[in-house]
Amino acid sequence: MNQAKSPSTAARPALAGIRVVDFSTLLPGPMCSLLLAQAGADVIKIERPGRGDEMRNYEPRLGRDSVNFTLLNQGKRSLALDLKDAAARDRAIALIAAADVLIEQYRPGVMERLGLGPQAMRSLNPRLVYCSITGWGQSGPLAQVASHDLNYQAEAGMVSLTAGADGAPGLPQALVADIAGGAYPAVMNILLALRARDADGRGRTLDVAMADNLFTFQYWGLGSGFGAGQWPRPGGELVTGGTPRYQVYRTACGRFLAAAPLEQKFWENFLRVLEAPQLLDDEADPAGVRQAVAAIVASRSADDWLRRFDGVDACVSIVKSVEEAVASPHFKARGLFERRVRGDDGTEIPALPTAVDASLRGSDAPGAPALGGAGSVDWL
Repeated sequence: MNQAKSPSTAARPALAGIRVVDFSTLLPGPMCSLLLAQAGADVIKIERPGRGDEMRNYEPRLGRDSVNFTLLNQGKRSLALDLKDAAARDRAIALIAAADVLIEQYRPGVMERLGLGPQAMRSLNPRLVYCSITGWGQSGPLAQVASHDLNYQAEAGMVSLTAGADGAPGLPQALVADIAGGAYPAVMNILLALRARDADGRGRTLDVAMADNLFTFQYWGLGSGFGAGQWPRPGGELVTGGTPRYQVYRTACGRFLAAAPLEQKFWENFLRVLEAPQLLDDEADPAGVRQAVAAIVASRSADDWLRRFDGVDACVSIVKSVEEAVASPHFKARGLFERRVRGDDGTEIPALPTAVDASLRGSDAPGAPALGGAGSVDWL
């Protein structure tokens, strides 16, 4: 199914009737609540009066707010509340009493000091799913340490595996901890908690720790380390550069070929196109085979290699820029960027592609909320 087309004729989106109070800012929590909103949940975003979410002020802009804020907060409603003010806090508590889900990503203890901690709020509303998203989790020696995505990846061992020939680790170019370690696990656990609530009527308190969830992506390294004492090395393992079968090779025109013919049948096909059957046995001297493959790839242009590999099962791609990837015929055919989001000035750009299947979506709202635009909430 073309995921870009919202099923406006669908009888009921997957999360219709689910009420979410979102206290989060920046990326992990807002990404989580975006997915819930796209599935039909009513999301009330609680923001500071005057400034709102810090992400509103990022550059570049799409009308009044930043492009980032608009992409991450499409389809939500905004309520401006000073949580240090007793009347505003009472208003927040009234919302929580009527909500199904609460999302927050303050450091541990902040919500308790505001009188909005999980124990108090779940006593008030036993059916509440209370989801806390933090870098380090609610406990442990690092729980209160200020950090960003790079720090979580560094502490979890991921950055070490990006080291090049000089031994210096590279800078990760994807916010893996924020999204894959924070937003997505939060959505998954919220949905699991709602499903469990269907059975027993009780909400849950969820502790989503971004750094913890990064270890899942290193399952192969953990298995080798715990099972055989062979801990992964940068540039030394199957998917970290230790084999010629999983490499990025420079072409004659200065572009790069991403080659991943790991399985034997793909490796044979790969070498047949390279006209290098003598390199079939790569286990005895993987570094030497890698150098030989690099020399062959460097003898032709990227376009030439694309023609030669056309129709061949060899797991080969040309490394594209983001701009080129967006224009790819494959992603265009999938309708990945057909959905739109609109700034308050009427400017439209493609909406953020997300993992919510079209069959589960509600109708797309045109843009992100104005700060405090909800005014009152019809839950109460």
